Amino acid sequence: MRSGLVMTIPAAALFAVLTACGTSGNTPSVAQQAPAAAPAQQQQAPAQGGKKTEEPLSGELKQKAEAAALAQYPGTVVKSEHDAEKPGMYAVEVKQANGKSVEVYIDQSFTVSGTKDESKDAGGDTDGDG
Repeated sequence: MRSGLVMTIPAAALFAVLTACGTSGNTPSVAQQAPAAAPAQQQQAPAQGGKKTEEPLSGELKQKAEAAALAQYPGTVVKSEHDAEKPGMYAVEVKQANGKSVEVYIDQSFTVSGTKDESKDAGGDTDGDG
């Protein structure tokens, strides 16, 4: 009888410890699970100086956004990224043959929705006419 009691106490103690840690069996608690990936807009955190960082585009998304930008603004792609200033939009910077750089804003259906002259820092947004 004593040996049965000895086996019961460690099992009960283990159960109490696991319960206190938020686990039971093989199922991890919410606190122990890896956090789910957030959408790109929510992952962007202000960098030093308060400016948001922009996540680079990749894969098929990058190819489609760059193709849409280059179709209307031929040149060389400098960079393509999720736009921090316009959440939900993609920004593709294109250096044109005339030496000017233009940031082309692409919506999620890969339609050009506007541009920004990157050749001058104080430049404002345009309606897509260049």
